[in-house]
Amino acid sequence: MIDPRPITLIVGALTTGLGAAMLAPALLDILLGNPHWQVFVASSLFTMLTGSMLFLSAQGSAGQMNLRQAFIMTVAAWVSLVGFGAIPFYLSGVVPSITDAVFESMSGLTTTGATVIVGLDNAPPGILFWRGLQQWLGGLGIIVMAVAVLPMLQIGGMQLFKVEAFETPDKILPRATQISGSMTMIYLIFTTLCMIAYWAAGMRMTDALIHAMTTVATGGFSTKDGSIGHFDSAAIDMIGITFMLAGSLPFLLYVQAVQGRTSILWRDSQVKAFMLTVFALVLVAWIYEHARGFNPGIEGLRYAAFNVISIMTGTGYATTDYGAWGPFAVTFFFVIMFIGGCAGSTSCGIKIFRFQVLYQNVRQHLSRIVYPNGIFVTRFNGRKLPDSVSGAVMSFFFLYLCSVAVLAVALSFTGLDDLTAISGAATAISNVGPGLGDIIGPSGNFKPLNDTAKWLLTAGMLMGRLELFTVLVLFLPRFWRA
Repeated sequence: MIDPRPITLIVGALTTGLGAAMLAPALLDILLGNPHWQVFVASSLFTMLTGSMLFLSAQGSAGQMNLRQAFIMTVAAWVSLVGFGAIPFYLSGVVPSITDAVFESMSGLTTTGATVIVGLDNAPPGILFWRGLQQWLGGLGIIVMAVAVLPMLQIGGMQLFKVEAFETPDKILPRATQISGSMTMIYLIFTTLCMIAYWAAGMRMTDALIHAMTTVATGGFSTKDGSIGHFDSAAIDMIGITFMLAGSLPFLLYVQAVQGRTSILWRDSQVKAFMLTVFALVLVAWIYEHARGFNPGIEGLRYAAFNVISIMTGTGYATTDYGAWGPFAVTFFFVIMFIGGCAGSTSCGIKIFRFQVLYQNVRQHLSRIVYPNGIFVTRFNGRKLPDSVSGAVMSFFFLYLCSVAVLAVALSFTGLDDLTAISGAATAISNVGPGLGDIIGPSGNFKPLNDTAKWLLTAGMLMGRLELFTVLVLFLPRFWRA
């Protein structure tokens, strides 16, 4: 029998915190004279009351958390936060149904960036701020989860990044609190610097704040229907590029750099592989643009760099409709949305370190074919790769591609065309945001999709953000046996 008290305690505390966060957009609406502040106050009171009841019902009686409880807690926390986070969207009337409200909330907290809201330019300021705040909180939660929870659960090779203090589940909370405090401070500093930079480049203060939150979180929610492209500013594009890259690097390395190990960022093999990949992909996109006559010269470099980095890191901003660049561009952007950033960052996707592990395994296998009696050791960052990590990464690759394929087939059964179904599945599992095609492409929106497709995509966003195994393991009958 699984003891629900530790799970209830944590879910209750997080839900209460989310309810308190709803007061921020309420305050903004009050200051701007917008009547939607009542929606946020009501949502906040209900959310905090429910969360407090859950927390108090388990306080003082919850024991240590085991692995099964940790799996359930992780999924339950995200589902709970998404559900309560959807309340302001529904009560405000900016979305017509609970389906759309949950979709928007899931997209926000998982930092996917797909939206069903049309008319963002004239949307209530509190709602726009809530969307940005959701992504900011979601990005912070993703960082803490990547450092404290996923390595302990040994999800998809994440055990490679286990912090030494997290040897057992009962040590997670106190140590995670210490480390997350340092990472939160760095996260807040990045957000502040990004906001100031956007404001100096010409954005209004509210736009600068919301875009800063969604840039550092690599989420991609914008206050404009035209996304970052609305501003048509090279300076704003460069600021976005800088902070999207900053959000895609491991935040634990930032903590270590602040503590005096300043060289660790450019010595880390994952960071070097990520930056090299970015450079190569931007160069390919720029050359293609120039060859086809789209945005030639240095202007083409700006568009290539911004959109490649946005899609690769899973941010999902757009400055142009790259789907109109031709068949190669469609295939190119479809492929790079799987890549993602570094482990321990706010970015999504498969993650660079898994491609490094895959490369090491393939290299070892080929070497053994050529030299059957040779001894070849796979390494990551100078350390020997355990067989358990290699096996977990290979399993993750297989399950990732299978999940995209199954979701694409399911979406096609709802009546979507092939390009929309396939790119929709990929962008949901990869938590990128825009897909491809006329409907959900960079110049489109997810609102026209039917409710069944939206629920499928909502489930896909959750699975992708929780690294697949965390969700799927709950469907195994063996998991629930005592």
